[in-house]
Amino acid sequence: MPNNSFSPELQAKLLFTGYAAIILLCVLLGMVTETYVLWVLPIFLPIAYLTIFDFRKLFYLLLICIPLSMEVVLPGGFGTDFPDEAIILSLLGIYMLYLLRFPEKINGHFLTHPITLVLAMHFVWTVATSLTSEIPLVSMKFSLSKFWYIVVFFFLAGRFLKTKKDIKVFMWCVLIPLLFTVVWTTGFQAMDGFSFAKVNNAVRPFYRNHVAYAAILACFIPVVWYLRGFFPKGSKKRKFLVLALLLVLVGIQFSYTRAAYVAVLLAVMAHFAVRYRLMKLGLALGFAFLLGIAYFLAHNNRYLDFSPDFEHTVVHHEFDNLIDATFKMEDISTVERFYRWIAGSYMIAAQPWKGVGPGNFHNIYKGYTVTSYQTYVSDNPEKSGIHCYYLMVLVEQGIIGFLFFLLLTIFPLILGERIYHQTKVPWRKSVVLFAMLSLIIIDALCLINDLIETDKVGSFYFMNLALLVNMDLANQADAAK
Repeated sequence: MPNNSFSPELQAKLLFTGYAAIILLCVLLGMVTETYVLWVLPIFLPIAYLTIFDFRKLFYLLLICIPLSMEVVLPGGFGTDFPDEAIILSLLGIYMLYLLRFPEKINGHFLTHPITLVLAMHFVWTVATSLTSEIPLVSMKFSLSKFWYIVVFFFLAGRFLKTKKDIKVFMWCVLIPLLFTVVWTTGFQAMDGFSFAKVNNAVRPFYRNHVAYAAILACFIPVVWYLRGFFPKGSKKRKFLVLALLLVLVGIQFSYTRAAYVAVLLAVMAHFAVRYRLMKLGLALGFAFLLGIAYFLAHNNRYLDFSPDFEHTVVHHEFDNLIDATFKMEDISTVERFYRWIAGSYMIAAQPWKGVGPGNFHNIYKGYTVTSYQTYVSDNPEKSGIHCYYLMVLVEQGIIGFLFFLLLTIFPLILGERIYHQTKVPWRKSVVLFAMLSLIIIDALCLINDLIETDKVGSFYFMNLALLVNMDLANQADAAK
């Protein structure tokens, strides 16, 4: 009897031919009808296929898209990160339906892990303060956005990033497109003579500004550094990773981002702190230093002594001039930060316990500003935030919310040190280290930026937490054998 089934090779050819025909049809229809949105339609067909048959690969596609995503302004003043935000929402829906269909697939150990519980406390308080917010609609949108980030980049990542093979796929999915953006940006910078004044133009369309570019490069450095050890010495892949690391460092250097330089240096110091069990001491010294600065500026309103000269507080077009101006309080970005931080301190005094509500800082802060720190960009047409994530949480979610986020910042690092020293499998030790150091870099960047709610950095923040949970659970499973 003849076999009417298609061979795998024939199926692949038919699938490819059909897809090519659909692309051609969409292009022709778009030209004839002048409906050029049809040109984009074929992009979504593979996504739909992956959504139905293998959403693990859809997650990997999301990882590829993180460095390549672009901010797109939509009608009505709305914006989105294309295409990764669409994929995030797709994965959110798919994963929720999957768990409803297969509730036995819920990992109870992951769900009840201490890091998961601390993250849950932070999120629950975010929702609670959204209900008491001064502008509830804005706050609920903020909470929904955080919800889908946590579900996709913490819980779903926790499901997919467990084995050594998974970690390798994770690295390559992010690294290759990330290097593409570095080559792209560096090429445009070279044409402009590596001008500091034009760096924001060079990083577009993949990044909003040079800070976002430097941040994703900085938080991925530990990944590349430690995962070199996954490959034999002298192998092509290991040599490639060394070159990739050098290219990323070049990218950070020419990003002209002061915070990224400091954050990478802190990560190097943190490596030794973890190795020699000094994390608690390092955190204590860091907090003592920050509290000392805060007390010095607040005591007797001493911060007013540093108020800038409006005429001399300008944008600097040379990086060397910027560094000098920072210390003289003549750099506009530094002074504008102080302008908003001071406003934030008055907002905290007005609403110390519940805050003004998540996402509401830029809607409210101008009524609390001190004019002596005002600059000519203080009208803030971009509606940017307070430029300190910790202070943002304190302003928007009150003292309790701040303490929850502080716990989420400190606890994974202290626990991570313990996980590192309990880990016997070498590749797992590397994963614990890169996750911890990447977290430290993000934590440091958040001292003068608002990055957790961005796709370029927030995604790695939650994935690093998930990796620490998975490595701890793997250790516990080994110990139970």
